[in-house]
Amino acid sequence: MEYGHGGDIYTYKGMMDFSVNVNPFGPSEQVIRAVRDSASLAGNYPDSSCRSLRQKLAEKKALPRDFFIAGNGAADLFFSLALAEKPKRALIPVPAFSEYARALHTVGCEIREYPLKREDDFRLTENFINALESDIDMVFLCDPSNPAGQTTERELVERIAEKCQKYGIRLVVDECFIQFLSDPEEYTVEQLARQYPCLFVVQAFTKMHAIPGLRLGYGITSDRELLEEIQESRQPWSVSIPAQAAGTAALDEDERVRMTRDYVRNERMRMEEALGETGVQYIPSEANFILFYSPLDLFSILKERGILIRDCSNYSGLGQGWYRIAVKRQEENDRILREIRSIYQEQCVYQKQ
Repeated sequence: MEYGHGGDIYTYKGMMDFSVNVNPFGPSEQVIRAVRDSASLAGNYPDSSCRSLRQKLAEKKALPRDFFIAGNGAADLFFSLALAEKPKRALIPVPAFSEYARALHTVGCEIREYPLKREDDFRLTENFINALESDIDMVFLCDPSNPAGQTTERELVERIAEKCQKYGIRLVVDECFIQFLSDPEEYTVEQLARQYPCLFVVQAFTKMHAIPGLRLGYGITSDRELLEEIQESRQPWSVSIPAQAAGTAALDEDERVRMTRDYVRNERMRMEEALGETGVQYIPSEANFILFYSPLDLFSILKERGILIRDCSNYSGLGQGWYRIAVKRQEENDRILREIRSIYQEQCVYQKQ
């Protein structure tokens, strides 16, 4: 199977990796310690219901424990949801994370794409509501979006939820990057799960807590029948003991999350300003990554200089010339900005010749 995501350090060894967008400071010592301690339980099966983790999530978010379901990363939940509901037609605003479509294809679902506009910075607008028709079974949204890093006003998402509830459409909202927003509470729709059973919110520990190797995400919905269907359609031990331990520990890291959020916001703004001065056409982001366009083959050129970035040409709705880079530590960010500036300067000299 062709690998179409960032973070492919197994193919591109020894590179400075800007293709994967997780917390630049890596997992915390507290999380690593919890994982190490959990190794003594390796002789046991994991709790297939993830009761301790779900209880802590319930307390953290002031929602009932039975609103939560844990998965082997967010992608596992997308596939499990598709398998449980077997939608016939789905609607996805593009560009979007490719695993939505992959999950839907596994059950033979017809996918309708809703192209987002470059002039809107690929931001979802209220016109999307008109695309919600009664023959649609499932809709995927992402907030903030991947790869553009755009937010959607909560009022608009609620209006979308109202129409989805009316038409019996499953509304999936991917909030895996929401903790990087300056004010996540202003945008998250997790509390709307009480009001709209059609809503299925997906969040994860992968990005903010930098544990993609452990695979841990969770869904939030008040549709208990749906949760039972998902449990019945998946293998029972989806989340390992170390992953559950890591997630439980990560939920106590409020201060670290706030510090990371502030750092990422400041660094992203600095990087965007530098890219703009260089002549790069970037999309102003609100997440921990930046989408930009360049007529140069920056993926290949930077790879030769030991830097890996995300080539976004395989995103539907983008195409050749679009790239995404993560916000990393300052010294790493300085390095890629120097390299891009140097590449553009060299290209300018070449064109003059």
